[in-house]
Amino acid sequence: NCGALSESLLESELFGHTKGSFTGATTDKKGLLRSADGGTLFLDEIGEMPQPLQVKLLRALQEQEVTPVGSSLAVKFNARVISATNKNLEKEVVANNFREDLFYRLNVIEIFLPPLRERREDIPLLTKHCISKISRQQNKPEKPITREAMSALINFDWKGNVRELQNAVERAFILSNDEIEMDNLPPKIKANAENSFEIHDPQGLRPTLEEIERRYILEILNSVKEDKTEAAEILGIDLSTLYRKLKRFEVI
Repeated sequence: NCGALSESLLESELFGHTKGSFTGATTDKKGLLRSADGGTLFLDEIGEMPQPLQVKLLRALQEQEVTPVGSSLAVKFNARVISATNKNLEKEVVANNFREDLFYRLNVIEIFLPPLRERREDIPLLTKHCISKISRQQNKPEKPITREAMSALINFDWKGNVRELQNAVERAFILSNDEIEMDNLPPKIKANAENSFEIHDPQGLRPTLEEIERRYILEILNSVKEDKTEAAEILGIDLSTLYRKLKRFEVI
């Protein structure tokens, strides 16, 4: 995690150091780039990397060699580097917070992951994964989650994305007994669910969440005369996400 370490510590972790190069350096250290030789290194929060280290990382990637702290000798390595960030690096480049040459060196293949609020259909699967992971960590059996609690999770906007969801599920798991219920969820998620509007079928039956979403999207599309770009903007989702939902609803 490039944002969790100080500049000097991050430099040592990535590029390694020689014995005696600084206080506490009692042995030689290869560093993560050399340790990943022949494999893959994942750099999280790359947008938080200090600019002096951006220069050093760029040179390392271009030359496929690193110079450990305290050494003048470069050492070859061959590793695939994958990086991630929650920042818009193109804007960071314009603001002179991120080097343009490093951005293009890293941005060979770009994968954009939409925010969780734009892919609510993933929330049930992610929730079940979190429950399984937490149960293993705590050496406890997995717990089911009620439909009401799952609906509340699906309806929440998750500004913190998957990490926020994971924290909410872990809290609910700890506070619950045999199953995860609405009362086990964080207060803001319960409040959001309680403040949600209710929609009923003409027959007096409650429609599913998917049906509510389908109706709302079609209503927005109708109001903008089928202009999908404008509809996506009103809904606060990407155009590709809107097309995916329309295909799932068998509208297109």
